[in-house]
Amino acid sequence: MLALGLNTRMMTWNRAKMSDLEASLACGIKSVDISIPVSDILIDVKFGGDKTFMLHELEKVIQEAKREGLFVCIGAEDSSRASLEFITEVMQLSSSLGAERFRYCDTVGILTPSETYKNVRALTSLNLLPIEMHTHNDFGLASANALSGIDAGAVSVNTTVIGLGERAGNASFEQLSMALKHLYGEKRHIDPYKMKNLALLVAHAAGMNLSPNAPIVGKNIFSHESGVHADGMMKNGRAYEPFDAEEVGCTRAFPIGKHSGTGTISYHLKEFGIFAEKNVLQSLLPKIREIVTSRKRVLNDTELLKLYRESLCL
Repeated sequence: MLALGLNTRMMTWNRAKMSDLEASLACGIKSVDISIPVSDILIDVKFGGDKTFMLHELEKVIQEAKREGLFVCIGAEDSSRASLEFITEVMQLSSSLGAERFRYCDTVGILTPSETYKNVRALTSLNLLPIEMHTHNDFGLASANALSGIDAGAVSVNTTVIGLGERAGNASFEQLSMALKHLYGEKRHIDPYKMKNLALLVAHAAGMNLSPNAPIVGKNIFSHESGVHADGMMKNGRAYEPFDAEEVGCTRAFPIGKHSGTGTISYHLKEFGIFAEKNVLQSLLPKIREIVTSRKRVLNDTELLKLYRESLCL
C-alpha cells in the first residue's frame, strides 16, 4: 500500500508491544496508532488489572516510536467505559512523551450523542492532545456520536465505507462526508460517481447487498412513492430531498405503489407521450393499489401502460 505512493498519510494499528512497532517500522510506515485498554474490564482482560505495568509498556513503545520520528496516536480502547480521571492520566503521560493525538474509542457502542459531547468536551478542554473519534454502531449511533465528538472539539473521525466494521460496524464514511458538507457547511468536493461506486465496490467485496434504504447511497433515498411527496417533488426538486441525487451518483424515481397518487401515474404515462384525463387516472388508482398491495411490489411502466390501455377498452 505504501508503494502505491498515494497522497495520504497511512497509519498502522499497534498494540503497546515493541514487536508490533517493529513490524510497522519494517513496512516503512511513518504514523502509528498505539492501542491500549483504558477501562477496568479490558485492563483486567489484557494486563491482569495491572495499570502500572500497562502504562510502563505504553511509555516504552511511545519513546521508541518518537526516536524513529513517527507520528503517534494513542488509541484508548473502551474509553466510553473508562473513568475520565484515568483517561486524563494516560493523555498526560502520552503528551509528555511526544504523542501527537489521542483516539477516544466507544468500543462497544454504548454512548449517546449527549454523553459523547460531555466526555469529549471535558477532554478537549484539558488542551493536552487533539482528540480523534472512533465510534461503534451497536445502538445505531456511531455516526451521530462521531459528529457529537466534532461538536465537542474533536479534530478527526474514524470512518468506514458503508459503516462496515466489527459487530454492527463503525461511523459511515459517506454519511459523515455528506453531513460535514451539508449540515456543517464544510467546503468539500465529492465526486458522485466515485462515492456511489465506492459504496457498491465495498459491498460487493464484502459479499453484502447495499440496503435500498441505506443513508446517502441507498436507491430508495431519492424514491418518492407517496402521492404528496411525489407531487411536491414534481413542483420543486428540493421539496422532499436534503440534497440532489446526482451529488452521490443516484437518480430520482417515482415508483408506482399503494401510496401513489394521480400525479405519479400521469408522470409515468407522459413518458410514453400519453396525457391522460383526470377521471381516467382516478379510475386506475384502485386497480393499481390492489395489485401492488397483494404482491407487495411496485408496478413497472410496462404494467401501467397495459392497465391504461385496458381501461380505455372498458
